[in-house]
Amino acid sequence: MKKFFITIVLFISLAFKTMADEGMWLPLLLGQQVYDNMKKKGLILTKEQLYAINKPSLKDAIIIFGGGCTGEIVSAEGLIFTNHHCGYDAIASASSVDHNYLQDGFYAKSKSEEIPSNLSVQFLLRIDDVTKEVMDSLKGLSGAERVAKQGAVLAAINKRMSDASKNIETRVSALFKGNQFLAFVYQRYFDVRLVGAPAESVGKFGGDTDNWEWPRHTGDFSIFRVYTKPDGSPAKAGEATDGNIPLKPKWYLPVSLRPLKDGDFSMIWGYPGGTNRYESSYGIKLSIDINNPTLVKLRDIRLKYMFEEMKKDPAIKLQLASSYAGIANYWKFFDGETKQLVKYDIFGQKKTAEAKFNAWAKGKPEFENVFADWGKAYEAWLPYAKHRMYMNEGIYGSPLVSFASALIQLEALLVKTGVPQADVKKAVEAANQQRKAFMEGENIASDKNIVATVTRMYYEDVAKEQHPVGFFGSLKNTYGPLEDDATYKKYANEIFSKTMILDDAKWNAFVANPDAVKLQDDPAFAHAAAFAKNYTSKYGPLFQQFNAKNAEFGRLYLKGIMEMDPVKAKMMYPDATFTMRVSYGNVKSYQPRDAVFYDYVTTSRGLLEKYKPGDYEFDLPANQIELLKKKDFGQYMDPTRKDLVIGFITTNDITGGNSGSPVINARGELMGLAFDGNYEALSHKLAFDKDLNRTICVDIRYVLWCIDKLGGGANIIKELKLMK
Repeated sequence: MKKFFITIVLFISLAFKTMADEGMWLPLLLGQQVYDNMKKKGLILTKEQLYAINKPSLKDAIIIFGGGCTGEIVSAEGLIFTNHHCGYDAIASASSVDHNYLQDGFYAKSKSEEIPSNLSVQFLLRIDDVTKEVMDSLKGLSGAERVAKQGAVLAAINKRMSDASKNIETRVSALFKGNQFLAFVYQRYFDVRLVGAPAESVGKFGGDTDNWEWPRHTGDFSIFRVYTKPDGSPAKAGEATDGNIPLKPKWYLPVSLRPLKDGDFSMIWGYPGGTNRYESSYGIKLSIDINNPTLVKLRDIRLKYMFEEMKKDPAIKLQLASSYAGIANYWKFFDGETKQLVKYDIFGQKKTAEAKFNAWAKGKPEFENVFADWGKAYEAWLPYAKHRMYMNEGIYGSPLVSFASALIQLEALLVKTGVPQADVKKAVEAANQQRKAFMEGENIASDKNIVATVTRMYYEDVAKEQHPVGFFGSLKNTYGPLEDDATYKKYANEIFSKTMILDDAKWNAFVANPDAVKLQDDPAFAHAAAFAKNYTSKYGPLFQQFNAKNAEFGRLYLKGIMEMDPVKAKMMYPDATFTMRVSYGNVKSYQPRDAVFYDYVTTSRGLLEKYKPGDYEFDLPANQIELLKKKDFGQYMDPTRKDLVIGFITTNDITGGNSGSPVINARGELMGLAFDGNYEALSHKLAFDKDLNRTICVDIRYVLWCIDKLGGGANIIKELKLMK
């Protein structure tokens, strides 16, 4: 296993020679050849300045922000930059109709004005290789047995290497589809406060229309600060924060005001969430034919009904804003992914590669039946794949139904004999707290339409033999023809008008005297339980079986590829797993199609051209328009263009989770924040496009201009180390 680990290091080291822009590389494994190649591209920092275990390095400025984004430390007082959409929920939660920071923006003029949040951030302490320990425990195992054992082993390592008293958490990540295992050790900080954010019209400028598109003019940034106890240690969750002080970081990023040139070196550090570049042709076909189009269709319905209500009332817009943004983001992504997969025939490319593998595997017992057996696993699961998508994106797409389905665990306690009352009380109280959070975000009008429409779509799209037994027959007998929208509207109206979940008095009575029959008779619970129990009892186990087989064949295929083609193996890199990675490339223009050329930056001129007063997606604050028209750019003006640069693009390889990642120049200075990819290369989770892939970034000079000129946050600017 040590030999395998060394081989992976060599893969990564040599891969940069031919594919400099593709790959999200583990900074721990940046060998001398890699570093030398980066220096040839323009890097000035030493290897130890990039990543060191025993002393401060650039990696100490990169954090996990919240639950799924990246942030960076940019001052000696723990100031954090990340994307606006990463801080969106915290900004919305801090807002009210009277103090609508989401709509108007917010900049704390002093630390006393900074607003507490429910966010946490995590710093990476170190990375340990635990491959041998894991592999030794898995010898002789395969399939579901191997998956179960691996989960138990990883959990044991995580527990052993964590320390709750110091907020230290360890998470072992399986790389190369379970052929290597690294333990990532983090320390979590809970006292994170909102420092600043632009108005939503700036932070989300372009809305869904511009999402995943270039040219882009979005000021996608927000500012937070992490605090520690006076001794520098992290506060516990829920612990009093009075007397806490700003974090004194091990490393923070200086901020560059230097102009950008086409071809400039760029690094992006962060936490890419997940890719599956080594997916099989079977998986590609499943995504194209079933998973992606079903997800897009179901999210389209949810967005439609939410948007209808958001347009009516600013309070509703504020209530649904965060949820809507999250749903919309990947609605467009998966639509674009499907188109790119088809356009570039990724399925055909995979089939060609797999045919070569099968020819090599003949006569090799470990590998010769991989694809034959893999195909059978997909064939067995295929009839139920759409049903699973309908559950996750349709049935559970209703906030009410999603909450009601969570009560199934409570029902199980209530019907079981001999359960201690203390356990029941604890479960009821947990449900009560969950309901409070649910009610804050619940919009009945949109949710009711979602339930009605999705129920009909499920009836029409999911195979009839997979329906909950008797459900639609009863619906027809009680409410009318199953081909009539009015039937489903009547049904949804009854659910929402009679459920105790939406009635405080009825709910409080249930909490005071929890009763299984009362819960089972509730129409929202009955609806959720009919679909959930049908799926979990019959089709959930099939998905678990499929998952185990898919993981096993994927591991064997990748292992075989490494043995089959050592040259190709040298160009392999691990899929993203929401673990720290670095990619590097260049600031670079591109030509997406014939006669179309995209410059590498956008400017305020383009921003003003897109501006539409009062428009939901393209409005801007009045004072911003005034400042831009006067060309009041201050020290943030680009000297070459005599304009304010808004955004830029690079060839770096990123994916979801890299939102908020720092874009860093050759000197280790912050140039901007990564926040999006381009539509022409949205297949990047499954296949990287070396020609058209671009990362869309907000230029740090625009961020600083918004803070300083637009927001009056000169105090924030003074904290930064500006490089001119």
